[in-house]
Amino acid sequence: MANFVQDFAHGSMEQKDLLGGKGANLAEMTRLGLPVPPGFTITTEACRSYLRTGAVPTDLRVEVTRALRHLEDTMGRRLGDFHEPLLVSVRSGAKYSMPGMMETVLNIGLNDASVQGLAELSGDERFAWDSYRRLVQMFGRTVLGIEGSVFADALEAAKVARGVTADTDLTAQDLRELTEEYKEVVRRESGRDFPQHPREQLDLAIVAVLDSWNTERARLYRRRERIPDDIGTAVNVVTMVFGNLGSNSGTGVAFTRDPATGQGGDYGDYLPNAQGEDVVAGIRNTLPLSALEEIDHEVYTELRTVMRRLETHYRDLCDIEFTVEQGKLWMLQTRVGKRTAPAAFRIAAELESERVITMDEALTRVTGEQLSQLMFPQFDREAERTLLTTAMAASPGAAVGRVVFDPRTAHEWAERGERVILVRKETNPDDLEGMIAAAGVLTSRGGKTSHAAVVARGMGRTCVVGAEDVLVHPEDSTFTVAGHTVAQGDVIALDGSTGEVFLGEVPVVPSPVTTYLTAGLEEAVAQAGEDTETVQLINAVDRILRHADAARRLGVRANADTGEDARRARELGAEGIGLARTEHMFLGERRQLVERVILAADDAERDAALADLLPLQRADVTDLLEAMDGLPTVIRLIDPPLHEFLPDLTDLAVRVALHKERGASGPEVERDEVLLAAVERMHEANPMLGLRGVRLGLVIPGLFALQIRAICEAYADRRAAGGDPQAYIMVPLVGSAMELHLVRDDAMRIMAEVSAERGIAIDLPVGAMIELPRAALTADRIAGAADFFSFGTNDLTQTTWGFSRDDVEGAFFAQYTVNGVLTVSPFESIDQRGVGRLVEIATEQARAAKPGMSLGVCGEHGGDPESIRFFQDVGLDYVSCSPFRVPVARLEAGRAAVGDLASDSR
Repeated sequence: MANFVQDFAHGSMEQKDLLGGKGANLAEMTRLGLPVPPGFTITTEACRSYLRTGAVPTDLRVEVTRALRHLEDTMGRRLGDFHEPLLVSVRSGAKYSMPGMMETVLNIGLNDASVQGLAELSGDERFAWDSYRRLVQMFGRTVLGIEGSVFADALEAAKVARGVTADTDLTAQDLRELTEEYKEVVRRESGRDFPQHPREQLDLAIVAVLDSWNTERARLYRRRERIPDDIGTAVNVVTMVFGNLGSNSGTGVAFTRDPATGQGGDYGDYLPNAQGEDVVAGIRNTLPLSALEEIDHEVYTELRTVMRRLETHYRDLCDIEFTVEQGKLWMLQTRVGKRTAPAAFRIAAELESERVITMDEALTRVTGEQLSQLMFPQFDREAERTLLTTAMAASPGAAVGRVVFDPRTAHEWAERGERVILVRKETNPDDLEGMIAAAGVLTSRGGKTSHAAVVARGMGRTCVVGAEDVLVHPEDSTFTVAGHTVAQGDVIALDGSTGEVFLGEVPVVPSPVTTYLTAGLEEAVAQAGEDTETVQLINAVDRILRHADAARRLGVRANADTGEDARRARELGAEGIGLARTEHMFLGERRQLVERVILAADDAERDAALADLLPLQRADVTDLLEAMDGLPTVIRLIDPPLHEFLPDLTDLAVRVALHKERGASGPEVERDEVLLAAVERMHEANPMLGLRGVRLGLVIPGLFALQIRAICEAYADRRAAGGDPQAYIMVPLVGSAMELHLVRDDAMRIMAEVSAERGIAIDLPVGAMIELPRAALTADRIAGAADFFSFGTNDLTQTTWGFSRDDVEGAFFAQYTVNGVLTVSPFESIDQRGVGRLVEIATEQARAAKPGMSLGVCGEHGGDPESIRFFQDVGLDYVSCSPFRVPVARLEAGRAAVGDLASDSR
């Protein structure tokens, strides 16, 4: 016979896979000798069998009978007995706390006969009928699927009819009549009578728990939290204890520390003369936990002792449910409590100070996501606001500005000192100028890894995407939403932490943690002043982040394209630049110089255009090297296809057609015609897989040479100024060792020329960006021509999966997550089995061919916690991410180094 049922006395907290979170913790409290009502757990094995076959396992009912009889013998009562009935509750309990599953059903075993026995046993008829009406209500709602409001309306009507405001004021006769009304509701809404047989009640409730594993809400939560669909839930059957037996009874929820702030002490709510669900349901105002001391000092003292013991045993904040039955304390549940980001850091630091946990464990009790939350600028919640819509929070922050609808206007308005919000249906590389100028970006389309979201996060811009109810009308520079028409120049505010969009100004409150990260501990503490909670939070973040830096093996660099970004990254703890994208240096007014390169009629004309670009690019690189003096700065040669720097083909074709229609002539017309011919010549059906990266450098004479010379001359300038530049040259989209050899040979020649010109030895490392499957699979050959590798996991993901990020996210990613093809976007967290395997292969081959070779990653995954753990295990040397993700990456690299020891229940 399978082991589908286990008594509380035979389990432990280590058995969450089998017993679920509630069952394992009930067993652990029983093992500790705490006052836990006897009961048993139906294991997750039963649920998995039910999911596989669609039927309750035959052995399960037999095992439940054996466990139930043992429980009856222990309690000296029988389930549903007419004179001394045993009553039980049934609760779901998966390994992870999971909203969306079946709620608790209390008082199973009551029927028209046993309710009389309960009245006799307790000496309280009102209590008996109150318990019975609760059973019918909970059973009807959670087991039979009847809308809860039907029961709530009947209860409210009964109170109104009796002229009372609380359910505790209803008499026994009132509750008897309400129970009969509830049973009629069950008959009417479900087409069947409320079951009178106690075992039928129990069996139906057990099946309802198993079925609730696959409710839409539960499935949605699992997808969001990346919880596997096949682990199943346990079912807990617990002897009833009653908090609704009068004023010396009650129920409550307690925390061993404040889950909102992390402050030490006892926190929680207590509700006299109530059953457990009443506290959560909010049917009456609760009392603070401290009020229990006045109501029953002895029980309160015992509860505090139990709370201290549980916190010591679990070595963490504990969330506890309890019931007081006529002066006796019963423990119904405990678990490691959920907490806010500030509480997480304070609790971890304080538990370490109290020597309850080690500093390594304190590090595992917080996450990069929580640190990120502490860094977000925040809107003043006390301010008056007008909400327009709520969409997808793509990049955190609080941004207020005037609405603009095109990148050129955004740039122009920002140049004159305006703060602007760029509003688009969706963004593309052509919008980059406007995104750089804008304080925030709002799109009506796209997901968390859309172009707008990725670029905004990389630049630290606030971004809200996928606002489907925002109808953007760029032709008349307005958008409409929720009955409002917002025109260009109107002010809106974006909350990138919540996805909220507000009309008008909303003041922001600066983050003290960001002040600490950029200005240091002393400055942040000074600004906090007498705000003790904030000072404690800042000190907690400081202690834990410093330990992460000491513990981590992975280096943390930043993706930064300007000296300003580089300086910001360095303030936040970046140990260099892992990716500087030189194509961003060709935007704005310099775009015309790129056009000259492309339109050049001969080598002389092209060389002249490149010569004009040289000092501009050299100045940009010099600024980068100065900002990162003494730290490695990896500079990637131009990657996108050149057509991205030219006007849009359709717009240009329309312009030329209009010229012809009007019979226009002159230099501007001739220029447009020549430009159109060039754009048509360079047009590609799939440019991201066409002439870009190293291919562009090998086909367009002088382009890479210009960039390499600019890097070498900037290096020489910084050395002459007494600096310590650490420049690295990275070649993008390498797929063949020969491609890298050709570029490297050219680079060596230019280094020698600049060395001779400047009288300084220049020997800069030349490496490859690994972003094609072929490059990963032939890494041993490419390593022969490379001094370092950096994995560009964004393009490696696109080329491995064979789809474009910007196209597929809006097209079918949502459907793929619904039907289980994807649990998370591979652009958000690295696909370890596919893309990750290529990284592993390339790492093994590169290290075999060239031991000690520097290997890093510079894709978006460099700032993702799950991906960072993977890169730690693979053996990379560093990760690189956007400047604003640097502190997060530092923390997560430390967590990866010490191992994730955090409780699975959190």
